[in-house]
Amino acid sequence: MIRTIEATIDQKGRIKLSEPVKLPSSCRALVMILEEKPLIHVNEEAILSEEALAEDWNRPEEDEAWQHLQEAQ
Repeated sequence: MIRTIEATIDQKGRIKLSEPVKLPSSCRALVMILEEKPLIHVNEEAILSEEALAEDWNRPEEDEAWQHLQEAQ
């Protein structure tokens, strides 16, 4: 199983995970060093609601309502 967990690394190389992790045994991990500040802000609410909104967005009625914009391209 692959999981991604946010963490911070201090100047001495100590890693602090942003959430507790419970594992059945020791395992391998990869550490990726990121820019200090995120380059873009991720709207978590939008990501979490995407699946629910997709039910409305992916209906034939929605395609028909927006068809005139597709034709303009």
